Amino acid sequence: MNRLDLLTGVGLVLGSSLIIWAIVIGGTLQMYWNFPAILITVGGSFAALMVSYDLKQVKGVFNTVRHVLTSDTPDPQQVIQTMTELAKKARREGLLALEDDVNRYPDPFFQRGVRMMVDALDPELIREVLETEIEYTQRRHELGQGIFRTWAALSPAFGMIGTLIGLIAMLAKLDDPSALGPGMAVALITTFYGTIMANLVFTPIANKLNLRSKEELLLKEMILEAIISIQSGMNPRILEEKLTAFLSPKANKENAGSREERSSIA
Repeated sequence: MNRLDLLTGVGLVLGSSLIIWAIVIGGTLQMYWNFPAILITVGGSFAALMVSYDLKQVKGVFNTVRHVLTSDTPDPQQVIQTMTELAKKARREGLLALEDDVNRYPDPFFQRGVRMMVDALDPELIREVLETEIEYTQRRHELGQGIFRTWAALSPAFGMIGTLIGLIAMLAKLDDPSALGPGMAVALITTFYGTIMANLVFTPIANKLNLRSKEELLLKEMILEAIISIQSGMNPRILEEKLTAFLSPKANKENAGSREERSSIA
């Protein structure tokens, strides 16, 4: 189930609010609104992005943003608990009994792995297939991150282009004092827009996508190791300890506490 990432929204709103507050304290918002500057920075950088990538990849940018605002990654502790239960069931009833658990998770990676295990495919073949999927998943994630990192690099560059355009317009009309102000405004505001776009929006989005990717890949690796271990008949207790090693020390403590709680209930 998708979970809304409040921290991302709070960060964007807080950053924007602080910048607007600083602007209002020192002047008015109207001073920082310049449509030609927006055309140069936003339009120009997006045009360069289209040159850098193909149409399908650029169209996927807006769908990628959804992964920044929401998270559909399962809880690692829940994954450990599920795989441990599957290991217990496999030891009691055999691997064929796990056929009813193929759809226990909506994750296609989990379903594919359990299905291959039930079909008694060679462990090396299962590992090869799942590792290939992990590799190509990582490549797709890196593409999405790369698009936003490229956009983050292009935005300040087009801000500098706007600065040059504004300076040229200003220098061309040195004999007209009334033209100096608008030219200087474009020169400075484009750099301001480009810097804000890169450091408040695009680079943080790329970093959050990188974090989401690491979380998803970690879970896929856990599932892979669990499937190979279950197929080999590993003791469920040993399997749980093995999968817990994937977690951080803090998560390990929480998982140990949940195990003790389940043991006391049992």
